[in-house]
Amino acid sequence: METIQQAWLALRDHRLRTVLCILGITIGVASVMAVSTISKGGNHVVYSELETFGLNSVWVYRDYRADSPLKRQRSGSGIDNEDYQALRDRASSLGIAKVSPVVWPNNWRGRLKFGNRYSDSTLFGVNEQYAAMVNDVLETGRMFNSNDINRKQPVAIITPDIVEKLYGTNENAIGKHFLVRDRRFQVIGVLAPKSRDFLASIGSEGGQNANDRVLMPYTVIQSLNNEKSINNFQIEVIEFDDADRTGAAVQQVLTQRHRNRLSYQYDTMAGYIKTSDRILGGVAIVGIVAASISLLVGGMGILNMMSTSVLERTREIGIRKSVGASEADIQRQFLLEAVMISLIGGALGLAIGYISSVVLARVTEFPLIPSPMVLVGALLVSIAVGIAAGYLPARRAAKMHAVDALRTD
Repeated sequence: METIQQAWLALRDHRLRTVLCILGITIGVASVMAVSTISKGGNHVVYSELETFGLNSVWVYRDYRADSPLKRQRSGSGIDNEDYQALRDRASSLGIAKVSPVVWPNNWRGRLKFGNRYSDSTLFGVNEQYAAMVNDVLETGRMFNSNDINRKQPVAIITPDIVEKLYGTNENAIGKHFLVRDRRFQVIGVLAPKSRDFLASIGSEGGQNANDRVLMPYTVIQSLNNEKSINNFQIEVIEFDDADRTGAAVQQVLTQRHRNRLSYQYDTMAGYIKTSDRILGGVAIVGIVAASISLLVGGMGILNMMSTSVLERTREIGIRKSVGASEADIQRQFLLEAVMISLIGGALGLAIGYISSVVLARVTEFPLIPSPMVLVGALLVSIAVGIAAGYLPARRAAKMHAVDALRTD
């Protein structure tokens, strides 16, 4: 306690220098904390939006850019209902938990009509497993069932934006009808809203409006297309780590079934996640390194202050040694002064960083609340900077000879 008191008195005697050193550490810790918090918030936003596509998803479709001209020239999607049945029969051996055909309108618009109201929306022909794969949640109504698929029932599940466009705000759409190509469809479900705003803001193709979709039985879209083609398969794999293996296996099955006349390719959400990890991790590292420069500057400030303090208090060091102070006592005092500066600066940096994160989170509605690990880590880093910056001056002070120190004016 006496050492702490002496260290505090020494810092108080040079208030301006102490405040400037504390400010350097404060800015450094606040910067590192802000970058870490923003990076963590960015990860949360990206992964929450990727989750709307299904984290265990694999998409398999025809490759229209095949090397062979013959494969490129052949028409059609290269996938049909028999392929779908073949995948269902071999699902377990292929590592497939769920699989859904995805069928889009061919050469006609997805225009929905109700009275004199219209909605140009994206139509997806899918099966009863699709909604669970992409984490769609019902707000009201029900999902498809196998009876709707097999009997080509004219039913649809729509999203909140379409409800507002066709029926008005706060209207109960369940049981209502709309027309597509003069065919009457009944609304059996309304999906809860989804957010893909961040993906849309960076120009990603996956950032299409998730709240302007219409899900119908894929057999109904096929009947409207007058063909039994399937545009692609959406697959949920049993194990996340086996996504590439499953995609390659399905690709091979389709190639064999069509006697190598067409080429196929697949994409996996695991691949997108790895790419996101690499990009976001790189951005976070660059940001932390840049923010750490200010923390390094703060550490250099402590080093400079403590070196100056040792020179100014050389005679004091000689007196303390002459009355019995050991090298450890001298070193501990100066080291403690450096640690106190970094500790105070770190605590202020944490407070400023935390308050700033909370304010920004409320203003931007971005998840920027720092985690306890970030808080503890930032404080430990500030203490480590203080120890590293104060060690050399403290060591030099401890090694002084008492007689030489007393001769100093």
